[in-house]
Amino acid sequence: MAAKSNVTETVRTEKLVAGGDALAHLADGRVVFVQGALPGESAVVNVHTSKRDFARGTATAILEASPSRVDAPCPRLAEGCGGCSWQHSLPEAQLQWKTEIVAEALQRIAKLPDPAVRAGAAVEPWHYRTTLRLAVADDGTVGLRAAASHRVVAIADCLVAHPEIVELLGKLRVRGADEISLRVSVATGEMTAFADKAGAQALGLPQHVRVGADATLHEEVAGVALRVSAASFFQSGPQAAELLVTHVREACGDLLTGDSGPLLDAYGGVGLFSATLALPAGMSSIVVESSESACRDAAVNLGAAAEVVCSRFEDWTPQPVRLAIADPARAGLGREGVAALAATEAERIVLVSCDAASLARDAVLLADAGYHHAGSTVLDLFPHTPHVEVVTRFNRT
Repeated sequence: MAAKSNVTETVRTEKLVAGGDALAHLADGRVVFVQGALPGESAVVNVHTSKRDFARGTATAILEASPSRVDAPCPRLAEGCGGCSWQHSLPEAQLQWKTEIVAEALQRIAKLPDPAVRAGAAVEPWHYRTTLRLAVADDGTVGLRAAASHRVVAIADCLVAHPEIVELLGKLRVRGADEISLRVSVATGEMTAFADKAGAQALGLPQHVRVGADATLHEEVAGVALRVSAASFFQSGPQAAELLVTHVREACGDLLTGDSGPLLDAYGGVGLFSATLALPAGMSSIVVESSESACRDAAVNLGAAAEVVCSRFEDWTPQPVRLAIADPARAGLGREGVAALAATEAERIVLVSCDAASLARDAVLLADAGYHHAGSTVLDLFPHTPHVEVVTRFNRT
């Protein structure tokens, strides 16, 4: 039988865990995950969910605050906006916490006793997002969803969004859609808007905003111009993309040479890595991507320098390569993705992960396939949120 919920208890928090909550222990010894608390704090917690082995709660008062605690600057948080759940902490502390979360996941799930995990770099903490996916309220206004809810919190400002996107928020009205994505190019000022349902109307947009799945803009990353369609995935902004390129290049290391044969760019999107890694003469790339929109972009961005295969990576027929880069969705590679990578007999796999637990699960599968963890670098591409980005090198044993 579950223990009582909706009780109040004072706890001392220990660390942050994947998902962003702080971990503490209740008086009866059970673990409690506390929303709104930071490591090392004494907090009064309302325990709203209580199970036999663990509980969940919300901090209702902070009795002893962390030195990294600040007043959250965004007024929308008080209205329930779930976009930035770590705004009550100093940005410089967030990368270290994310690094610790990744190391803990590799220890606990992948059973690596002392994984090599280091903090890399972070994007600027404010106005870094050049792509923003917004929810549409019943009256057509746009906003972000409340935490763990479908309720839309209307926003006319956003401290993490690019100023050109912020300019649109109070004017935009959408009919016939549940969500709309706005994107701006830092390099050119071009803008796109893409609703999740065909036939939707976006009212109040300036004439220069291109609308629809096929609308395109051009962004610059590492000195390379990239075409990005509205329906194609792209990083949170060009600064995030540049950080990824830098650390992926570092992880590729000595295998990024002209005599290594083709580079496999799995889940390659618009061709970000193949276009920006400055591949040496004689080194082509194979981009495997399932999104038709992203494949069209990759073909434009890479031209004859790459073979673009529009297919689920798991359905692709593997061919031998020495070096592979893989940037899967949040769920990670899984068994099928690892099997496809292992079938290439690559000497090195550079894995880009956006979830600590999926990285750890993939590390287990890759170890079973003969690849050992050779170091992870944690990046903060989403300040004020618990989202992580990790670049990891796996070498064939």
